[in-house]
Amino acid sequence: MRAFLSFLLLALVGVAHALSHTGRRVLVVMEDLEEYEKYSKFWDSFLPRGYKLSFLPLKSDKLDLFQFGERAYDHLILFPPKSKGLGPALSPPNLLEFAKKQGNVLLALSGESSTPTAISSLLLEFDIQLPTDRNAYLVDHFNYDISSAADKHDVLVLQPVQPLRSDVKSFFGTENPLAVPRAVGQVLGNASPLLTPIIRAPSTAYSYNPKDEGDSVEDPFGFGSQLAVVSAIQARNSARFTVLGSAEMLENKWFDASVKLSGKQTKTGNEEFAKKLSAWTFQETGVLKVGSLTHYLNEGNNKGVVNESAIGSSELNPKIYKVKNDVTYSIELSEWENDHYTAYVPPTGDSIQLECTMLSPFHRLTLLPSPTFSTPNATLYTTSFTLPDQHGIFNFRVNYKRPFLTNIDEKRTVTVRHMAHDEYTRSFAISGAYVWIVGIWATVLGWLVFVGMWLYAAPTEEETRKAARGKKTQ
Repeated sequence: MRAFLSFLLLALVGVAHALSHTGRRVLVVMEDLEEYEKYSKFWDSFLPRGYKLSFLPLKSDKLDLFQFGERAYDHLILFPPKSKGLGPALSPPNLLEFAKKQGNVLLALSGESSTPTAISSLLLEFDIQLPTDRNAYLVDHFNYDISSAADKHDVLVLQPVQPLRSDVKSFFGTENPLAVPRAVGQVLGNASPLLTPIIRAPSTAYSYNPKDEGDSVEDPFGFGSQLAVVSAIQARNSARFTVLGSAEMLENKWFDASVKLSGKQTKTGNEEFAKKLSAWTFQETGVLKVGSLTHYLNEGNNKGVVNESAIGSSELNPKIYKVKNDVTYSIELSEWENDHYTAYVPPTGDSIQLECTMLSPFHRLTLLPSPTFSTPNATLYTTSFTLPDQHGIFNFRVNYKRPFLTNIDEKRTVTVRHMAHDEYTRSFAISGAYVWIVGIWATVLGWLVFVGMWLYAAPTEEETRKAARGKKTQ
């Protein structure tokens, strides 16, 4: 009774502090629910995080991802089936529709059972290719666990997870190495920018079917860093689909196991990695949010004004600017971390940029954080620039898309008009026009002098009479 009350209290606390940004309803689909106990520590990690887990066998009549045309669950955990198919409720079109409705999926594979054709077809939609041999898994004769895989070398021991690149934020880092038993390697296509490897296979690993009797592999499906052990897809709607090559690494025994790496016996980091992987997949981390977004004329009374509250609401986000106007643009960004928003700061080597575009960018500017007006929950990024000497329809666009972060694509359309006839700078204020002004006035004065001389140089009456007599004599 006491254990039940403790579980109930923990569940209620989790409900009050749900960590996922998108929801708490999780559907777990397994071939055999009797395997629940093998992953009990993995399931227990969800309770303090506020999730409501629903377990259904693969062949259950109640299995349905949708209800009344909407998602019945927010997240899906799909364990590798031992049968040849997934059934009508988990067909590739249904799983794709679940992702289109912003559902998150954690798909686990296993080399202990054949990969169904439905899963291979589904992953091909994401440009992920699995071995044509459905029973193949990764083998490494150099990086393996001596105690559990002394003969088959099918339990890989991987270095602690490191960031993909220095300019990519790390959400999966671990302090201890990972034990990855019988992982199904994945070859990722290069065409999709939405596809990112989380863990790549060691350079000495390759895909191999243990049923093959040959001592050597002449044409392996893939080897080394060509193969991904764990990969992730983040759709344009920010739905997340994670492919875990080894479901066995989530078992209790590998959470508590010790492996030997570099001659040192150490506890595995599987439990830490599993928690971080599920947290990212279910959008507990790496979720960006746009707060305020403003742009205004940085001229006249607003020249040099940094505090937007000092600017009238009627002057914020105008629809029309003039060519060569000075403009200030600012955007507020936050990042969801577990149960609250924090100020977002890009990793070293990365930056947030603003584009001023018509058909192509006229300006591409780095947005700098404003420490004065940033808060613990948001960072204000701002920049000032001069509009081009080109009238037309322009876009102020922040297109920030990075691996493992939800997409930011904010666009504001403004009209940039040409100058009115009375807005041009007068010629007397332009020093380069002085030569032409002097020339014009010299011409005018010269003409007046000529006219004056012509008028006052008329012949006298005597000269007129002499001229008249000369004409009569002729």
